Amino acid sequence: MQRYAIYFVPSAKTEFFRFGSAVLGYDCYTGGNIGRPATLNAEPELWDRLTAEPRRYGFHATLKAPFNLSPSCREAQLVSALHSFAGLGHAIPALTPAVQMLSGFAAIVPAAASPAIDELAAKCTAIFDAFRAPMTAQERAQRVASGLNQSQIANLDRWGYPYLFADFRFHMTLTSRVDMERRDDVLATLQKALGQACKDRALAIERISLVRQNDANTPFRVIEQATLRAAR
Repeated sequence: MQRYAIYFVPSAKTEFFRFGSAVLGYDCYTGGNIGRPATLNAEPELWDRLTAEPRRYGFHATLKAPFNLSPSCREAQLVSALHSFAGLGHAIPALTPAVQMLSGFAAIVPAAASPAIDELAAKCTAIFDAFRAPMTAQERAQRVASGLNQSQIANLDRWGYPYLFADFRFHMTLTSRVDMERRDDVLATLQKALGQACKDRALAIERISLVRQNDANTPFRVIEQATLRAAR
């Protein structure tokens, strides 16, 4: 069954996107595999293993978590809603990327807290929820079994995903969980590679992307993008 999500995906023309997609070895615009940065080539088997799961999602930050489309909705309606939402007028957040470990996996996060990023994600969660099919009892049980707190369970029951609002943290995943003894090495390698690729430059989060996964065995791909109109 197809799943959809609302992501922030950097422009394919940016050094930032080329860096992130190269780490994962996958381009979510073209749907093709790509070569990794030279700094990661010393241990190809390690990076194949660490990126196998995040590769399925492409280089992105989640703004509305993956969902099945409601039977009463069509993809064309979702595309239209994407552009309508983008045109409402928004504070355009800026992102200065930094690589950190989050719960044992490596991800790009903002170097400083950004209320504008959190606000954009909260709006996407609420607006696009109208298109989400209700989760099944099995999906809920699997989520709850992962060890959610009461706030996260409340989010799950209302919005279909636990890590929202106060529990949300903007991140762009680069690896799955890294063994404790390798975390420092992996983190240092990714920080060096990011610095070489992007020179610590800030970039605007000025677009949102609609992505689709055709089935459980295929990765997500960008199918539509909309440029955010700046609030006046």
